[in-house]
Amino acid sequence: MHLRTPAIVLAARGHGEHGSVVRALTRDDGVQPGYVRGGRSRALRPVLQPGNIVLGEWRARTPEQLPALTVELVHSYGALHPEPLPAAAIGWATALAAAALPEAQPYPRVHDGLAALLSAIEASPNARGWAVALVRFELLLLGELGFGLDLSACSVTGTPDPTFISPRTGAAVSTASASGYESRLLALPAFVRDGGTADGEAILDGLRLTGHFLARHLLQDRRAEPLPARERLVERLKRALG
Repeated sequence: MHLRTPAIVLAARGHGEHGSVVRALTRDDGVQPGYVRGGRSRALRPVLQPGNIVLGEWRARTPEQLPALTVELVHSYGALHPEPLPAAAIGWATALAAAALPEAQPYPRVHDGLAALLSAIEASPNARGWAVALVRFELLLLGELGFGLDLSACSVTGTPDPTFISPRTGAAVSTASASGYESRLLALPAFVRDGGTADGEAILDGLRLTGHFLARHLLQDRRAEPLPARERLVERLKRALG
């Protein structure tokens, strides 16, 4: 096995005294794990921060062997890590991709969506500049892994522009059909359905919506470990967007 390609670092875990096991997302070859010799060194730790773009080279003699990985930094988001909110967003988005995506299966739209989210965070560290992109990335990941939501019309009447989602079935519901049951449903903000910008309340509604289905469909059992990081991020966003 020999692969040389750009990749987004998703996770780096110390292994042994000096090395790191790294999982990185490539565009055409999906999530690829590898062992980086000296990954815990002062020189390589900043390179292996989640979110960074690297040029990775994986080599293994057999398919069963964990490949040896060498990395060259292409673009660093390290300057954002001292900022609590951007750092939390980068940490959550990369941890989500690492937990949810299977290895070695290409998801080019997820790769591009994550790259776009990271660029949005860098361009405008203020939460209002990237929180909408975060909701859209979570929706994209759900859809690419087979759990997309049909937001085009009310599942009861067929009318366009639904305003609620059933937390049990994921079906879209119009305002009229939801009458009397609003407290049992999840709000469907217009920006989730139609695109565009959103105010703070709509963004938080969008995060509640995606968070419910991420926990239900993708982050279960051992894969649920990143969820507390999301909860902390959402609490910070409530203060920032309030």
